[in-house]
Amino acid sequence: VFRSPRVPAVVVDGVVYVGADDNALHVLDFATGNALWQYDVKEAIRSSPTVADGVVYFGDQEGVFHAVDVRTHQAKWTFKTDGEIVSSANTEAGRVVFGSYDAFVYCLSVNDGSLLWKFETGGRVHGSPGILDGQVIVAGCDEHLHILKLSDGQEVSRVSMGSVSGASAAIVDSKVYVGTYGHQFLGIDWKAGQVLWTHEDPDRQFPILSSAAIADQSVIVGGRDKRLRAFDRKTGQPQWAFVTNGRIDASPVVVGSRAFIGSADGNLYAVDIATGKEVWRFETGAPINASPAVAGGCLVIGNED
Repeated sequence: VFRSPRVPAVVVDGVVYVGADDNALHVLDFATGNALWQYDVKEAIRSSPTVADGVVYFGDQEGVFHAVDVRTHQAKWTFKTDGEIVSSANTEAGRVVFGSYDAFVYCLSVNDGSLLWKFETGGRVHGSPGILDGQVIVAGCDEHLHILKLSDGQEVSRVSMGSVSGASAAIVDSKVYVGTYGHQFLGIDWKAGQVLWTHEDPDRQFPILSSAAIADQSVIVGGRDKRLRAFDRKTGQPQWAFVTNGRIDASPVVVGSRAFIGSADGNLYAVDIATGKEVWRFETGAPINASPAVAGGCLVIGNED
């Protein structure tokens, strides 16, 4: 047991990686849950780890971004930013990209951590950047969705979201789905640079911090109004709403015909994605802010106890 894992774990090759508030990255055996090793840092880890090519990447509340060799358990390199790092990293073509609360999106070399480029937004970067077709797509706290070139960080375009976003954008082909603090959930064509549709509940004005999940022709997202909602991806029309007893800041995960979501009411729910009906729930006894990792027919998730 370790203190308050608030972010999703990652399961790779039978090993679980998860950061926590006790200033450590914990590495566990997936089959048994036994601790294998840990990597200590100076501040809490609120960034979900990314594992690629034998290296685990994550940031911490001190603003340090770490690349740790999974074989030696030692830092391959570190990089210091000027703000805490909550954004998780994405890797492609020998590059690792992430955001910081210092308002920059960073792109580093995976080999030595050298800075390849950085792009300044107008506010903190909380969500994780996505990478598609040589572009970096990131929603920011400056109320814009930014589309940047992976090669050099030059901004291709930006789309106004009308409010701050703390979520990671869900990306499918030319479409992006993201929620905002302004109570809205948006469908955006990032290639055309325009908002396709906007949903705002007229009766329940609550921020959306949850990142969305894609399921067939639907997009599913949680809200601070205690609801998990599904929308038609093309039109934004609501399909169903599943009500919990606590706010939903966690992000859903879709596996087959079910969406799995944690709530501040302490329950992990399995919901049928066609009907929005509860299939089962598991009570953990404390609020859940993390999203589940899925591996080997199991869900791995932390809570606030």
